[in-house]
Amino acid sequence: MTRQFKWDSGIGLLGLLLLFAGSYIGLFVAPAERYMGEVQRIMYVHVPSAWNAMLCYTLAFIFAIVSLWTHRPKWDAMTTAAVEMGIVLNALLLVQGSIWARATWGVWWDWDVRLTTSLILVLLFAGVLTLRSFVLDTGRRATWTAIATIVAFVDVPLVYFCVRWWRSLHQVQSTPDTVAPMMVVPLRINAFAILFIAIWMMAQRTRLELERRRQDEVAQPERLAPMGGSTHE
Repeated sequence: MTRQFKWDSGIGLLGLLLLFAGSYIGLFVAPAERYMGEVQRIMYVHVPSAWNAMLCYTLAFIFAIVSLWTHRPKWDAMTTAAVEMGIVLNALLLVQGSIWARATWGVWWDWDVRLTTSLILVLLFAGVLTLRSFVLDTGRRATWTAIATIVAFVDVPLVYFCVRWWRSLHQVQSTPDTVAPMMVVPLRINAFAILFIAIWMMAQRTRLELERRRQDEVAQPERLAPMGGSTHE
Protein backbone atom coordinates (compact mmCIF):
# COMPACT_ATOMS: atom_id res chain seq x y z
CA MET A 1 0.00 0.00 0.00
CA THR A 2 2.81 2.43 0.83
CA ARG A 3 4.55 1.76 -2.46
CA GLN A 4 1.34 2.28 -4.41
CA PHE A 5 0.64 5.53 -2.57
CA LYS A 6 4.10 6.87 -3.42
CA TRP A 7 3.66 5.92 -7.06
CA ASP A 8 0.40 7.74 -7.73
CA SER A 9 1.31 10.68 -5.50
CA GLY A 10 4.53 11.11 -7.46
CA ILE A 11 2.54 11.07 -10.70
CA GLY A 12 0.18 13.69 -9.30
CA LEU A 13 3.03 15.93 -8.16
CA LEU A 14 4.70 15.66 -11.57
CA GLY A 15 1.41 16.61 -13.18
CA LEU A 16 1.07 19.72 -11.02
CA LEU A 17 4.62 20.81 -11.84
CA LEU A 18 4.05 20.27 -15.55
CA LEU A 19 0.77 22.18 -15.38
CA PHE A 20 2.55 25.13 -13.80
CA ALA A 21 5.31 25.01 -16.42
CA GLY A 22 2.95 24.58 -19.37
CA SER A 23 0.64 27.35 -18.20
CA TYR A 24 3.58 29.71 -17.68
CA ILE A 25 4.83 29.06 -21.21
CA GLY A 26 1.34 29.46 -22.60
CA LEU A 27 0.73 32.74 -20.79
CA PHE A 28 4.11 34.46 -21.05
CA VAL A 29 6.24 32.76 -23.73
CA ALA A 30 3.97 31.59 -26.54
CA PRO A 31 2.94 34.27 -29.04
CA ALA A 32 -0.57 35.69 -29.11
CA GLU A 33 -2.86 34.36 -31.83
CA ARG A 34 -3.08 36.60 -34.91
CA TYR A 35 -6.86 37.11 -34.87
CA MET A 36 -8.06 36.35 -31.33
CA GLY A 37 -5.14 37.92 -29.51
CA GLU A 38 -4.57 37.21 -25.82
CA VAL A 39 -7.90 35.47 -25.24
CA GLN A 40 -6.62 32.53 -27.28
CA ARG A 41 -4.31 31.57 -24.39
CA ILE A 42 -7.20 29.77 -22.66
CA MET A 43 -6.60 27.13 -25.34
CA TYR A 44 -3.66 25.82 -23.33
CA VAL A 45 -6.01 24.42 -20.68
CA HIS A 46 -9.17 24.11 -22.78
CA VAL A 47 -7.82 21.76 -25.43
CA PRO A 48 -5.87 19.48 -23.01
CA SER A 49 -9.02 19.26 -20.87
CA ALA A 50 -10.94 18.09 -23.94
CA TRP A 51 -8.30 15.54 -24.91
CA ASN A 52 -8.16 14.05 -21.45
CA ALA A 53 -11.92 14.05 -20.94
CA MET A 54 -12.24 11.95 -24.09
CA LEU A 55 -9.41 9.72 -22.89
CA CYS A 56 -11.05 9.17 -19.49
CA TYR A 57 -14.35 8.26 -21.13
CA THR A 58 -12.53 5.87 -23.45
CA LEU A 59 -10.78 4.25 -20.50
CA ALA A 60 -14.14 3.97 -18.73
CA PHE A 61 -15.54 2.23 -21.82
CA ILE A 62 -12.64 -0.25 -21.87
CA PHE A 63 -12.82 -0.85 -18.11
CA ALA A 64 -16.59 -1.42 -18.39
CA ILE A 65 -16.12 -4.13 -21.00
CA VAL A 66 -13.48 -5.85 -18.87
CA SER A 67 -15.73 -5.50 -15.81
CA LEU A 68 -18.58 -7.28 -17.61
CA TRP A 69 -16.18 -9.95 -18.83
CA THR A 70 -14.38 -10.67 -15.55
CA HIS A 71 -16.84 -9.50 -12.85
CA ARG A 72 -13.85 -8.42 -10.77
CA PRO A 73 -14.40 -5.56 -8.31
CA LYS A 74 -11.27 -3.64 -9.32
CA TRP A 75 -12.54 -3.12 -12.86
CA ASP A 76 -15.86 -1.80 -11.60
CA ALA A 77 -13.99 0.58 -9.29
CA MET A 78 -11.74 1.70 -12.14
CA THR A 79 -14.77 2.25 -14.38
CA THR A 80 -16.36 4.47 -11.76
CA ALA A 81 -13.15 6.42 -11.24
CA ALA A 82 -12.68 7.01 -14.97
CA VAL A 83 -16.31 8.10 -15.40
CA GLU A 84 -16.04 10.58 -12.53
CA MET A 85 -12.76 12.00 -13.82
CA GLY A 86 -14.23 12.32 -17.29
CA ILE A 87 -17.20 14.24 -15.91
CA VAL A 88 -14.93 16.64 -14.01
CA LEU A 89 -12.84 17.38 -17.10
CA ASN A 90 -15.96 17.57 -19.29
CA ALA A 91 -17.49 20.13 -16.92
CA LEU A 92 -14.26 22.15 -16.91
CA LEU A 93 -14.26 21.96 -20.70
CA LEU A 94 -17.75 23.46 -20.89
CA VAL A 95 -16.91 26.24 -18.43
CA GLN A 96 -13.67 27.10 -20.23
CA GLY A 97 -15.47 26.99 -23.57
CA SER A 98 -18.16 29.37 -22.31
CA ILE A 99 -15.51 31.87 -21.18
CA TRP A 100 -13.80 31.64 -24.55
CA ALA A 101 -17.13 31.93 -26.38
CA ARG A 102 -18.06 35.09 -24.48
CA ALA A 103 -14.81 36.75 -25.54
CA THR A 104 -14.86 35.61 -29.19
CA TRP A 105 -18.53 35.14 -30.13
CA GLY A 106 -20.10 37.61 -27.69
CA VAL A 107 -22.31 35.00 -26.00
CA TRP A 108 -21.78 32.55 -23.14
CA TRP A 109 -23.52 29.70 -24.93
CA ASP A 110 -24.63 28.73 -28.41
CA TRP A 111 -26.40 25.55 -29.44
CA ASP A 112 -23.51 24.69 -31.72
CA VAL A 113 -23.21 20.99 -32.56
CA ARG A 114 -19.91 20.60 -30.66
CA LEU A 115 -21.26 22.39 -27.59
CA THR A 116 -24.53 20.47 -27.65
CA THR A 117 -22.96 17.03 -27.99
CA SER A 118 -20.44 17.90 -25.24
CA LEU A 119 -23.28 18.91 -22.90
CA ILE A 120 -25.17 15.72 -23.72
CA LEU A 121 -21.98 13.77 -23.01
CA VAL A 122 -21.60 15.06 -19.46
CA LEU A 123 -25.31 14.47 -18.81
CA LEU A 124 -25.10 10.89 -20.09
CA PHE A 125 -22.19 10.00 -17.83
CA ALA A 126 -23.78 11.82 -14.90
CA GLY A 127 -26.72 9.53 -15.56
CA VAL A 128 -24.38 6.54 -15.23
CA LEU A 129 -23.44 7.64 -11.71
CA THR A 130 -27.07 8.39 -10.85
CA LEU A 131 -28.13 4.90 -11.95
CA ARG A 132 -25.25 3.43 -9.97
CA SER A 133 -26.37 5.19 -6.80
CA PHE A 134 -29.81 3.55 -6.95
CA VAL A 135 -28.53 -0.05 -7.14
CA LEU A 136 -27.73 -1.49 -3.71
CA ASP A 137 -26.49 -4.96 -4.62
CA THR A 138 -22.78 -4.73 -5.45
CA GLY A 139 -22.86 -7.29 -8.26
CA ARG A 140 -25.85 -5.74 -10.00
CA ARG A 141 -24.41 -2.27 -9.43
CA ALA A 142 -21.23 -3.23 -11.28
CA THR A 143 -23.18 -4.79 -14.15
CA TRP A 144 -25.54 -1.86 -14.63
CA THR A 145 -22.68 0.64 -14.32
CA ALA A 146 -20.75 -1.15 -17.05
CA ILE A 147 -23.75 -1.39 -19.38
CA ALA A 148 -24.67 2.27 -18.87
CA THR A 149 -21.07 3.33 -19.46
CA ILE A 150 -20.91 1.44 -22.75
CA VAL A 151 -24.19 3.03 -23.88
CA ALA A 152 -23.08 6.55 -22.85
CA PHE A 153 -19.80 6.15 -24.75
CA VAL A 154 -21.73 6.27 -28.04
CA ASP A 155 -21.66 10.08 -27.78
CA VAL A 156 -17.85 10.27 -27.53
CA PRO A 157 -17.11 9.73 -31.26
CA LEU A 158 -19.98 12.10 -32.07
CA VAL A 159 -18.30 14.86 -30.05
CA TYR A 160 -15.00 14.27 -31.83
CA PHE A 161 -16.24 13.93 -35.41
CA CYS A 162 -19.21 16.34 -35.33
CA VAL A 163 -17.10 19.25 -36.63
CA ARG A 164 -16.27 17.13 -39.69
CA TRP A 165 -19.79 15.84 -40.27
CA TRP A 166 -21.81 19.02 -39.65
CA ARG A 167 -21.31 22.77 -39.90
CA SER A 168 -19.95 24.07 -36.61
CA LEU A 169 -18.57 27.23 -35.08
CA HIS A 170 -15.60 25.10 -34.05
CA GLN A 171 -12.84 24.48 -36.54
CA VAL A 172 -11.75 21.03 -37.64
CA GLN A 173 -9.02 19.57 -35.41
CA SER A 174 -5.63 21.20 -35.96
CA THR A 175 -2.31 19.41 -36.38
CA PRO A 176 1.20 20.43 -35.27
CA ASP A 177 1.84 21.45 -38.88
CA THR A 178 -0.88 24.12 -38.71
CA VAL A 179 0.04 25.51 -35.27
CA ALA A 180 3.05 27.65 -34.37
CA PRO A 181 5.76 25.54 -32.65
CA MET A 182 5.70 27.68 -29.49
CA MET A 183 1.95 27.07 -29.23
CA VAL A 184 2.39 23.31 -29.56
CA VAL A 185 4.84 23.13 -26.64
CA PRO A 186 2.47 24.36 -23.86
CA LEU A 187 -0.38 22.34 -25.36
CA ARG A 188 1.61 19.11 -25.10
CA ILE A 189 3.01 19.90 -21.66
CA ASN A 190 -0.44 20.66 -20.26
CA ALA A 191 -1.90 17.60 -21.97
CA PHE A 192 0.54 15.37 -20.07
CA ALA A 193 0.08 17.44 -16.92
CA ILE A 194 -3.67 16.94 -16.85
CA LEU A 195 -3.24 13.28 -17.80
CA PHE A 196 -0.91 12.68 -14.83
CA ILE A 197 -3.23 14.53 -12.45
CA ALA A 198 -6.15 12.48 -13.78
CA ILE A 199 -4.22 9.22 -13.23
CA TRP A 200 -3.45 10.25 -9.67
CA MET A 201 -7.08 11.14 -8.92
CA MET A 202 -8.40 7.96 -10.54
CA ALA A 203 -5.98 5.84 -8.52
CA GLN A 204 -7.16 7.49 -5.31
CA ARG A 205 -10.81 7.14 -6.31
CA THR A 206 -10.36 3.47 -7.23
CA ARG A 207 -9.05 2.71 -3.74
CA LEU A 208 -11.94 4.53 -2.12
CA GLU A 209 -14.47 2.65 -4.25
CA LEU A 210 -12.89 -0.72 -3.45
CA GLU A 211 -13.00 0.12 0.25
CA ARG A 212 -16.65 1.12 -0.06
CA ARG A 213 -17.42 -2.17 -1.80
CA ARG A 214 -15.71 -4.14 0.96
CA GLN A 215 -17.85 -2.38 3.52
CA ASP A 216 -21.01 -3.07 1.50
CA GLU A 217 -20.15 -6.73 1.28
CA VAL A 218 -19.69 -7.24 5.01
CA ALA A 219 -21.67 -10.40 5.76
CA GLN A 220 -24.97 -9.78 7.48
CA PRO A 221 -25.77 -12.08 10.45
CA GLU A 222 -27.98 -14.98 9.44
CA ARG A 223 -31.54 -14.90 10.64
CA LEU A 224 -32.15 -17.10 13.66
CA ALA A 225 -34.32 -20.14 13.08
CA PRO A 226 -37.67 -20.21 14.90
CA MET A 227 -37.98 -22.01 18.22
CA GLY A 228 -38.11 -25.78 17.77
CA GLY A 229 -35.42 -25.83 15.06
CA SER A 230 -37.81 -25.98 12.10
CA THR A 231 -38.69 -23.48 9.45
CA HIS A 232 -41.74 -23.09 7.27
CA GLU A 233 -41.65 -22.08 3.62
